[in-house]
Amino acid sequence: MVPVNQGQEIEATIEGYGHTGEGVGRFQDFTIFIPGALKGETVKAEVAQVKKNYAKAKLLKVLSAAPERITPNCPIFNFCGGCQIQHLDYRAQLELKRQRVIDALKRIGGLNDVLIHATIGMKDPWRYRNKVQYPVGIYKGKIVLGFYQQGSHRLIPVSDCLIQPLITNRIGLKIRELANGYRLPVYNEKTGKGLLRHVLIKTAYLTGEVMVVLVTNGDYFPVGPRIARDLAAVFPQIKSVVQNINRTRGNVILGDKNQVLWGSDGIVEKVGGLQFKFSAGSFFQVNPVQTQTLYGKAVDYAGLSWREVVLDAYAGVGSLTLFLAKKAKMVYGIEVVSQAVANAKENAVLNGIDNARFINGAVEKELPRLVAGQLFFDVAVLDPPRSGCEERVLKSLAENMIKRIVYVSCNPSTMARDLKILTELGYETKEVQPVDMFPHTHHVECVVLMSRVEK
Repeated sequence: MVPVNQGQEIEATIEGYGHTGEGVGRFQDFTIFIPGALKGETVKAEVAQVKKNYAKAKLLKVLSAAPERITPNCPIFNFCGGCQIQHLDYRAQLELKRQRVIDALKRIGGLNDVLIHATIGMKDPWRYRNKVQYPVGIYKGKIVLGFYQQGSHRLIPVSDCLIQPLITNRIGLKIRELANGYRLPVYNEKTGKGLLRHVLIKTAYLTGEVMVVLVTNGDYFPVGPRIARDLAAVFPQIKSVVQNINRTRGNVILGDKNQVLWGSDGIVEKVGGLQFKFSAGSFFQVNPVQTQTLYGKAVDYAGLSWREVVLDAYAGVGSLTLFLAKKAKMVYGIEVVSQAVANAKENAVLNGIDNARFINGAVEKELPRLVAGQLFFDVAVLDPPRSGCEERVLKSLAENMIKRIVYVSCNPSTMARDLKILTELGYETKEVQPVDMFPHTHHVECVVLMSRVEK
């Protein structure tokens, strides 16, 4: 029998963390998830939602605080859904993320004896993101840019996000001013009407170049070029202003069509001595400082000696592909987004690298085709989306006896699932290196080394 009811106030001692960083406690041997509570604390909470096997509760008061609890720097931390663990000391954040990886590998992957290193953190874990996606809405009669409150679509206006560069916040405020000045119709999710939906701002950390993407509900945007010129006149860092057209209903932010309103169609970043161009729809790691750490570890795990043929699945704009190419005989990058493949080919030319080939298509379709053409890989590097790999991709790697696999993941749960499949297909997980690409959030990136078990 469930021992709690909605609206009931309870006291609970927090024993650990859930997968989104919320505290997990017990009340009469029943599991309670309490966002904002920390391990070791005794808290008072109000039950908000009751399920058959667990409940969710709202933190009311910390009765006994953990020594790792700190005062968040951000004034809207308790409202905004962007950061989940800013109230936790940074060293403890790194430990939490390592434990999250351990728990996922044990619970989902059935892997109990894997070497999992301490999470590699940042010296300065602020102002690190090179991309922000602002929903646009109306707040007190004015057009605002902000973030959704956690677990809702209630927009919280933001003037200074502490994990964004200062230039990003300044540009966001200017766009808000221009949107109000030009009286742009704001998109309404319920009706599907209105024009301006989202604003994306991408920043290159080392070059300082900035791209602004204005997402609209249709092609017709006569003041778009004027807004672009207004922005560029104030911010010389802006090298590209793009209109992205998205007419679909739902949560997908970007549509398939882009048109340049001002400047070029992309910006250039530098990482590890290489240059990378990326466009409005191209994926690029959001933390350029930690990207070099992440990719360096992936190259180390790949164990290259200029003789290997390497597969880079889910290649994006070719950033990891080109890192690998510096030490491999040949690297083949597969990517489903055509715009990203175009950027990847440009990036190879930009860096004078001629031992990288890029293929536009789904990995699960292109990999078997390459192998059927008598192309044999010594090492496979997988960097899939949060949903993980298609099982047939993993089976294809095993069928072709690829000796070494380097798996890069932003989701411990799907990573653990895929590692379990690879274990059943004859691979052994050697070690895992967590990297903190997303300080103050529950997210953690990992690099995994797997080797084929020799029989």
